[in-house]
Amino acid sequence: MIQATASDWPALAEIDSLATTGDGARRDSIRHWCESGVVLMARDPSTPDGPSSPLGYAVLEYTFFEQGFLTLLMTAPNARRRGVGAQLLRAAETTCTTPKLFTSTNASNHPMRGLLSHSGWQRAGILHGLDEGDPELFYLCPRTRPVNGCSLTGTSATSQA
Repeated sequence: MIQATASDWPALAEIDSLATTGDGARRDSIRHWCESGVVLMARDPSTPDGPSSPLGYAVLEYTFFEQGFLTLLMTAPNARRRGVGAQLLRAAETTCTTPKLFTSTNASNHPMRGLLSHSGWQRAGILHGLDEGDPELFYLCPRTRPVNGCSLTGTSATSQA
């Protein structure tokens, strides 16, 4: 895992399921997140020449009651079901600088719910009304702990694969 830079946003937009449909707001968000230094990125290490393409990314922010919040986790369509999502979750867990790390997903997002459950995250709440008929489920990572003052901004995040 590495921290994405401002120049990585176009490649991340190419693997994002909303950005590829022409969602300009998502593209703007990806650019803002990369410029803000809050994106962890998984790259394909097997690319022999030149820069490798991204396999996925996670956005780790601290705007949720001053705790870590995994705002988004996106895996490239060709990298799904290969452990990339789990690696991104672990990278967020080890990078998070607050005592607690949360995330949320729609009830209809069964792949993300399965990933969170398999990774030991616990349901922490439910919110109705964001997406009509599809409640938002909140999760808490039980293994979150501060990492010696290490913050995502200005550091490289690493994860053991």
